[in-house]
Amino acid sequence: MRQPHQNPRAIAANEENSTRRVVVAMSGGVDSSVAAGLLVARGFDVIGVMMRLYSEPSQGSETKHNRCCTPDQMADARRVANQLNIPFYVLDTQEFFFNTVVQPFIDGHVSGQTPNPCIACNRSVRFDFLLKHALALGADYLATGHYARVSDTAEGYQLKKAIDGDKDQSYVLHVLGQYELARVIFPVGDYTKMEVRELASQLELPVASKSESMDLCFLADGNYRRFLVENAASSLHPGPIMTLTGSEIGQHLGLGHYTIGQRKGLGVSVGQPMFVVKKDPANNILILGTREEASKKRLIAQQVNWIAGNGPAAPIMAEVKIRYRANLVPAIITALDNNKARVVFEKPVFGITAGQGAVFYQGEICIGGGIIVDEVIY
Repeated sequence: MRQPHQNPRAIAANEENSTRRVVVAMSGGVDSSVAAGLLVARGFDVIGVMMRLYSEPSQGSETKHNRCCTPDQMADARRVANQLNIPFYVLDTQEFFFNTVVQPFIDGHVSGQTPNPCIACNRSVRFDFLLKHALALGADYLATGHYARVSDTAEGYQLKKAIDGDKDQSYVLHVLGQYELARVIFPVGDYTKMEVRELASQLELPVASKSESMDLCFLADGNYRRFLVENAASSLHPGPIMTLTGSEIGQHLGLGHYTIGQRKGLGVSVGQPMFVVKKDPANNILILGTREEASKKRLIAQQVNWIAGNGPAAPIMAEVKIRYRANLVPAIITALDNNKARVVFEKPVFGITAGQGAVFYQGEICIGGGIIVDEVIY
């Protein structure tokens, strides 16, 4: 199955597209609305679908909502669909989303990790659960408002960075494989954010000037520490702060309040800058060290996905991103058994954090990635 249009920035209708159905994951935001608008303008048979995700009780009210599926967001998505004259449906995903995204987020914090729920959502919800429903509706493709690109080559489908480097979301899309990439479209990945807003105005979409939310989508108020207090209390019991040499230098407020590499808010003073280098949930100990001690030269990743389908037979040179906003750093990557990989950096890297993604790139191509585990980090 080849990509649905040769010119990714073309807006004019293509007669060939009229026979192709696309389900667009709509959120009521600018990016997914422009994605839908572009596909309509290009002549596709477009259906808008919004997922109703898990909601927690809002503060001081029994009404449940979250950051991305509020009644206002749903109304905005429906207004856009009406403007574009496309069908619009709401898909109840609450229980599935909680079990595959929210509960692992809670469990990860309890076990001392710092999970990235967007990776879990893309793996299990958007590009599995929703993709299956899109295909069941007779769709040829699922489109989202992600900033990324897909190329169809002789060697297979490639996931590429977005044109807008500041908005690129390929990091959280490294879980996609050949099956998914053959069936997804990222219409806004070929534009900058400024151009997307201009397109929203050109398409006369009612959300053209709407601001974007940067918070975790399932939180009622954007306060993840408050969420952990209510849902992962065992990660928030006070305990000792110790150095790598075993000296106790203070008391922490609960391991869930801290992440690897953190310096501010530690409440200790030892005459030199100290950083979180490890969390020991079994003994409820927060371990601090120098910046050098918080920098490591290797990591192990699990749940590794190689986008081409198979891992490399021999070690490869690539660049690795250890957090969504981290810089790319050179490394040698070796595929291991049981969907694991070993990453050895040229120089020690600061703040390697269990639960975050380690995502691999060669140039503008994302070749895969996995979830960082504690093995041989320290």
